[in-house]
Amino acid sequence: MRIPTSHLKKIITSAIIIAGAWLGTALPGTQGLTAALTITALLCWITGIIPEYLTALMFFTLAMLLAIAPSYIVFSGFNSAAFWLVFSGLVLGVGINGTGLGKRIAGKIATHLGNSYFKLINGLVCIGLVFGFFMPSSMGRVVLLVPIGLALADYFGFKKDSNGFVGIMLAIVLGSFIPAFAILPANVPNMILIGMTETLYDYSPLYGEYLLLHFPVLGLIKAIVISYLILWLYPDQPTIDKDKSLNVPNSISKQEILLSIVLLILIVFWLTDFIHHISPAWIALAGACFILLPKIAIVTKQQFCEKINYASLFLVAGILGIGGVINYSGLGNTLTEFLVSYLPLKMNSPFTNYMSLGLGSMLTGIATTLSGVPAVLTPLSGALSSATGLPLKSVFMTQVIGFSIIIFPYQAPPLLIGMQLAKVKLTTALKVCAFLALISAVVLMPLNFLWWKFLGWV
Repeated sequence: MRIPTSHLKKIITSAIIIAGAWLGTALPGTQGLTAALTITALLCWITGIIPEYLTALMFFTLAMLLAIAPSYIVFSGFNSAAFWLVFSGLVLGVGINGTGLGKRIAGKIATHLGNSYFKLINGLVCIGLVFGFFMPSSMGRVVLLVPIGLALADYFGFKKDSNGFVGIMLAIVLGSFIPAFAILPANVPNMILIGMTETLYDYSPLYGEYLLLHFPVLGLIKAIVISYLILWLYPDQPTIDKDKSLNVPNSISKQEILLSIVLLILIVFWLTDFIHHISPAWIALAGACFILLPKIAIVTKQQFCEKINYASLFLVAGILGIGGVINYSGLGNTLTEFLVSYLPLKMNSPFTNYMSLGLGSMLTGIATTLSGVPAVLTPLSGALSSATGLPLKSVFMTQVIGFSIIIFPYQAPPLLIGMQLAKVKLTTALKVCAFLALISAVVLMPLNFLWWKFLGWV
């Protein structure tokens, strides 16, 4: 007997709520409530059983009614740089697409990629990887490249939610973020790790040392795997001749020129953030405010009201708020300490210890998000080194193996932001991330161990 879709959704919703409540009872007090609410919200986002923004609103409501954390913690996502970077990215995206600049840039890129979906996906992942060397901000890379990806999808005739559309967006977002964990200044968790090791242990790896250790497997090979996963999971081919799908005037407009200048200024500031230390979010917000000015009108009042996807802002604030509540309740530390105590660590077993620490770092990222991994695990590195016999610097670097493996989009704000800017469902990224995590654990981690062994790190 076939169950009606409406009844099936009710059954799934009830099961999600019961599962969240049951799993939360294993922990005491506020941590139990936090776990129950977090699990329920994450399962709702993963399954898409209710709209993503509604899940976020329900999280805010229940967290306040149950007094799980103060309001400034629950709503901390609205105060975060990531939230305002998403907002700024949405405004800049409207400007890039509205002026036609995105189509113009897309046309230039497409001429070098040919009319081939295979070349397109591989080329976009490669562009994202190369940008990692020149633009330290992963947020900045995503905000800049996603609007161009939207124009590329239109250029090649891929309709929204088609395999080709999703493939292009995933190639840009995943390609500009995940392989960049192998480039020292390119992602936030990398820099947090180095800051922690320098502060606690007076150890700071050189740029070249870090690149040699991580880039061959975690950067280059992982980028290739990402490309082929996208081609396998989201196969497609252009259905419209590119010359017919592109409609760009020969002469560039004043608005395109002005917006190009604004974007170049933003890129310069993003590239030099190690000098001025201004968050990419505030740089992007300044650019967004400028193009919204009435006399500039690159993005008009009507476009601002009609084209901005405000639902995505609530989703981002909700996910970031969950991270704040987890940290406030101590749930992340509790789960990590529990995990570390059960790792199969023993002396004179370098491969077992290497795999245990890498997978432990990966699982820690689920509880704390990626940026929380070095903050939680680095203080434990001395004890882990003594328990395993691995050099202390090797224990540090196993964290990179773990936090470069993403299972759920909520773990990584740049990935979350990219999906929202591209208006792509989180479940599409989840599918690729799940397969990539499996391949990383089964194939890339052992391969990386052999590389480390060759270099003398284990």
